[in-house]
Amino acid sequence: MEFLSDSIASACRLIWDLDPELLAIVVLSLEVSCLSTALAGIAGVPAGILIALNDFPGKRLCITICNTLLALPTVVVGLFAYAFISRKGVLGAYDLLYTPAAIVIGQTILLFPVITTFVLSAVARLDDRYRKTALTLGAGPVRLAGTIIRESRFGIMAAFILAFGRVIAEVGISMMLGGNVKGYTRTITTAMALEYDKGEFTLSVALGMVLLAVSFSVNILFHAIQGRSRV
Repeated sequence: MEFLSDSIASACRLIWDLDPELLAIVVLSLEVSCLSTALAGIAGVPAGILIALNDFPGKRLCITICNTLLALPTVVVGLFAYAFISRKGVLGAYDLLYTPAAIVIGQTILLFPVITTFVLSAVARLDDRYRKTALTLGAGPVRLAGTIIRESRFGIMAAFILAFGRVIAEVGISMMLGGNVKGYTRTITTAMALEYDKGEFTLSVALGMVLLAVSFSVNILFHAIQGRSRV
């Protein structure tokens, strides 16, 4: 227990002193996580709405596949993306491997089914009278989509929060596609894994505390927005 308390005390000092290495790792993690969540949302929100509002052959199979992909291991996504962006891959000429862009690509693939599935669920639970009323008032596809998004906004926001929480804590994609290069592609989770392997727990504990603080802050923000919207 003594080593743990010493590590926590040292970690607190690192955070308090705004250690440059710690800050660089946290900033990069937030950048790639926010960008991949946004990109997955741009594709996942329309996909979830389209699946929820339309009946088509294979819809049940499509939903089952989306639900299955929720449990997609990050290592599998890493291997899949690696096949495309490695030097022998289709995108090999762009030298994306071991760059922040490669991490964003892999994380976006990971998050797309997450956001799609939870948006689909949120829209499917929405009272169908909203859609019928909008159509009766002459709403076109864009206006109808806006109405659906507005009425199911809390479910959609929850999908984004869940996606962000998963991606900022993943390690497989960041390690395989980013390479854990110091000062360039080292994220919170890959740095924690490295420090653990080295037996250096101070930075690892500090990063773990920051990771928990970020997740806690995002959830507080979500609940604050939710509460204010209901006033």
